[in-house]
Amino acid sequence: MFVGTHARTDPHRAAVVMAHDGRSLTYAQLDDRSSRAARWLHERGIRRGARIAVFMQNTPEFMVVAWAAFRAGLQLVAVNRHATAGDLAYMVQDSGARALFCSSHTLPVAQQLGEPLATRTMRIVTGDRGSGWIDFDEVAGHERPMSADDEWMGHTLFYTSGTTGRPKGVLRVEPALRADQAWPRALDLGQRYGFGSDTVYLSPAPLYHGAPLMYTRAVQCLGGTVVMMEKFDALESLRAIERHRVTHSQWVPTMFVRMLRLPAAQRERFDLSSHRVAIHAAAPCPVEVKRAMIDWWGPIVHEYYGATDAAGGVFIDPQQWLRHPGAVGEAPRSRVRICDDDGAELEDGQVGSIYVISPGPTPEYLNDPEKTRAGRHPIHPQWWTVGDVGCVRDGFLYLTDRKSYTIISGGVNIYPQAIEDALLAHPAVMDAAVFGVPDEDLGEAVKAVIETVPGRAASTGLAAELIDWCRARLPRYMAPKSVDFVERLPRTPAGKLLKQPLRDAYWSRRAGAG
Repeated sequence: MFVGTHARTDPHRAAVVMAHDGRSLTYAQLDDRSSRAARWLHERGIRRGARIAVFMQNTPEFMVVAWAAFRAGLQLVAVNRHATAGDLAYMVQDSGARALFCSSHTLPVAQQLGEPLATRTMRIVTGDRGSGWIDFDEVAGHERPMSADDEWMGHTLFYTSGTTGRPKGVLRVEPALRADQAWPRALDLGQRYGFGSDTVYLSPAPLYHGAPLMYTRAVQCLGGTVVMMEKFDALESLRAIERHRVTHSQWVPTMFVRMLRLPAAQRERFDLSSHRVAIHAAAPCPVEVKRAMIDWWGPIVHEYYGATDAAGGVFIDPQQWLRHPGAVGEAPRSRVRICDDDGAELEDGQVGSIYVISPGPTPEYLNDPEKTRAGRHPIHPQWWTVGDVGCVRDGFLYLTDRKSYTIISGGVNIYPQAIEDALLAHPAVMDAAVFGVPDEDLGEAVKAVIETVPGRAASTGLAAELIDWCRARLPRYMAPKSVDFVERLPRTPAGKLLKQPLRDAYWSRRAGAG
């Protein structure tokens, strides 16, 4: 159940296709090139348990590197392709990566790696070769493929997105399996979503993010075809579904918003009838947005709650969601507990820290035992939290927000997510961020920062309209006290809102004034 299996049974089937230009690799090609790359690494002492880093945009070559790791027993460190030279150096050094793969697009940043880091890490590049770099074709075209005796199942080492601090590597205990054995996660996802050899899976998000690479790997384990976008574009996503007869896809809520904001004539021009399952996660989805997607695409929209550094996840299908709007997954007590700041369990409906109960060993943060300790429940080490806040009602989990973004205004806890959801329902709003800013009387006041839809200009009148809009839909104390506008809100390519830099700018002004 890996690329080698399908290379033997269906060698000419496309394993990966680029959505925009049709570049592709068959299973035979992906198997051959990844096997030769694995052998090249093996002969240079990079063997089972070692780590290699990939610093590339979405390309077929990314998957060659990934499968070289997955079949050589290596850990693949997927680095954000937008990383600075400092962040790249930190992750390569922190992970101890023995080799670094990059592309001509990321080479200018990678060339800034200083000594001795660049000396002890082998550097491979696709496209234009940099001084001192090894040509990717030499690696993937190595004279001999990997020996089956040396093929052990490898895994990934992802770094957190760093929305609330510097990224940390997330270590998981994985089963010791031969490369051609069934990957348990592929079996689970295949059963849940119907992945198989007839699957055509659209991946509009970057592969350096945990979920896109995990689902891409699962689809290829099961013999399906991955249609990969270089980057998300609302109109091009719909075009890709029609052109490639996509059956499955995965999204984040901000992608839904941008597709819904397309003119009706553009949204309705594409044939989406092949589309059977649309999966979303990574951030809470406003109820109005998800309901609009179900109205448009039908009851095919599935959701799960999890994180790169979570101990597990929970799931909800569209029929369950329609009965429990706003829920993100079933939450039996065997899987989810809600606790207060001291770790005491809370009753149903009470808001607190979300702990997911791990069925096996809990994750650890690489080289950071203190952060690992903070993620575990003080009494029950199998309970794990990533800092999200929510509640359980009628057996389903509802998210409130990240604990670090809670606004304390006049002694009252205010969770920004509900306010952001209300703002996103306004037709002039493309994206919204809500956080607390300094206030002499209340301690913190609710601030909204808005990205408007194309053609709608920012104005004091629109700001007042948005405040009134929130007051009509939320308790008055939750409505923003003020609204600012920006051309574009900062989000990671995986869809996570980078709220901390926005918030920090307002707090630093007060510090400067003091």
